[in-house]
Amino acid sequence: MNNLTNQQKGSLMAFVAIMFITPDSLLIRLSNIETWGMLFYRGAIPFVVVLIGLIFFYKNKFFTALFKIGYPGVFYVISFSICNITFIISIQNTNVANTLLMVALAPMLSAILGAIFLKEKPDNNTWIAIIITFISCVYIFYDSLSLGNFYGDMFGLITSFGLACNANIARYAKSTDLVPSAVIGKLCVAIFAFFFVKDFSLVDNDLFYVPLMCVMCVAIPFVLVTIAPRFITAAEVNLFFLLETILGPLWVWMVIKEQPSNETIYGGVVIIITIAIHSLLAIKKTQTKTT
Repeated sequence: MNNLTNQQKGSLMAFVAIMFITPDSLLIRLSNIETWGMLFYRGAIPFVVVLIGLIFFYKNKFFTALFKIGYPGVFYVISFSICNITFIISIQNTNVANTLLMVALAPMLSAILGAIFLKEKPDNNTWIAIIITFISCVYIFYDSLSLGNFYGDMFGLITSFGLACNANIARYAKSTDLVPSAVIGKLCVAIFAFFFVKDFSLVDNDLFYVPLMCVMCVAIPFVLVTIAPRFITAAEVNLFFLLETILGPLWVWMVIKEQPSNETIYGGVVIIITIAIHSLLAIKKTQTKTT
């Protein structure tokens, strides 16, 4: 990793994070736990796993790292917790396609917030990539879109704004380790969901699927996504999230034979090609600057 440029490090982390996230939809489909129970375990298990990892990594300096998060870390906790919770509320109260389309706004919102608060104006290539991928998402979800419920759509937009805030806060405090903030955020999510859970029991396949999902698709990715903005812009980090739009349904197709629509396949291919070209151009640009 030491031989890589910042652009390469950030892009690699964001890409690996999303690859770990992609089976998330499949594991959710395979599990039978109710929604709030799912949110509780998706907060509690990653909290415990990453907390143990941080204690092992920092040893006796753990509390020092925890108190070093400062004001950016506090804001990260708030934003991180809110968008985790609002995503579930949105899914429960509107068409799923509406929620996912709102989340697809995250790269654009990240770019706008980054330009305003961090003075990091995205280059033309990034804006082009954002516009192309957003249009692709509209194409994918067009047939599924409905008027939905304004309440659910609003929480979908809050989720998108929260993702944009997360990446920009991490970018702003790139010299600070905000992973402890994300850990606290997961604890807050678990505490909030606790009051709505009707049944905490995990039975049959859920004993395997839920912990696997919480470690592989939640704990590992949120650490990488928290670190990635230290090296690349917030908008670029959130662009990678759109890979879930196509790769998630592919996992479902391969395992439970639920074939994705042609729109998902065509739009997804455009998203993958766009992000790949954008990343290669960004890496090439940074290499040119260093030579």
